[in-house]
Formats: sequence, C-alpha cells, structure tokens
Amino acid sequence: MKYQLPQSLREALKQPLGTLVNEKQLLEYIQNTKTKIVSVGDLVTLTLLTHDISPLFCIIDDHTRRHDLNKRKVDQIHEFGSKKITVDNPAGVITEELWDTINQLYENKTDDVLLCVNGEEDLAALPAIILAPSDVTIIYGMPDKGVVAVPATEHHKKKVKDILAKM
Repeated sequence: MKYQLPQSLREALKQPLGTLVNEKQLLEYIQNTKTKIVSVGDLVTLTLLTHDISPLFCIIDDHTRRHDLNKRKVDQIHEFGSKKITVDNPAGVITEELWDTINQLYENKTDDVLLCVNGEEDLAALPAIILAPSDVTIIYGMPDKGVVAVPATEHHKKKVKDILAKM
C-alpha cells in the first residue's frame, strides 16, 4: 500500500480539487481548451464516451457510489479502449500497483486504455493529477454536485502533494 486515507481527510476530499462544472460546461471546456483528458469514474467516463470524447485513459471500477453500475452502462464503458488493464485497489487506499500503472500510462504515452480497478477508484484522481503532464486535464465526478476538471498545473499538483503528505 502506498497511501491510506485517514478519517481526518475525508471531509477535505469532498471539496473539488479543480473547477466544478455541469455536463454542458464540461463539454464546452474540453472543446475550448483542446486538452488531453483522463477520466476517473464510471459515470464521468460514460458521459465523455457518449459525447464521442476519447480520453487518453479511463479509470473505472464498474460501480457508482459503491453500487454496481447497470450492465448496459458497464458494457458501453467496456467498449472503450484498445487495451484493458486491471489493478487491485481497496477502498480508501492508493496502492503502488495503481500508482505505478498510472505513471506507466503517462510515461509510455499510452492512450486508448481502460484501467479497470478491482476495489475502488475514488482516490485514483490524486495520482492521475500529480503524475500528469501539463497538457492533461483530469476529470472526475462529485456525486450530486457535478464534475470536476483539474488541469495538471503546478498549483493543482501542489494541492495533491499536500493531501498525500497527510496520508
């Protein structure tokens, strides 16, 4: 295990790490910035794929809010990607396997990959942000609020470093 989420950080992580947007704003943002996208979460990934937006890679766990996603939606998501990679990552943890896999995807400039997590992908946005090149935006969902867009800037990477230092 690389990082474990302490109870003391749970409330802090309910705050967006980037800009909170709705679906329409997200699509406009992507169109206007022409940034490369990494998606974290099943519903966010499904939204992007439904609008013919192909992320560099998607990180999913076939669940939303810790409930199974319906089979039709899972099947739609699993149609993405020329390559599928599966890693183990329990809830409340960032494993070395997850961290290293995300790092390899960036380093190898691998795209069109579906990264499937056995366990939970909720914290995967943290390594996805901190390891990302500057031309990438990480997109993740915030239940009942919208979607968060986090450009891989030094400002956002510092926020993540501060969080990781407390884990």
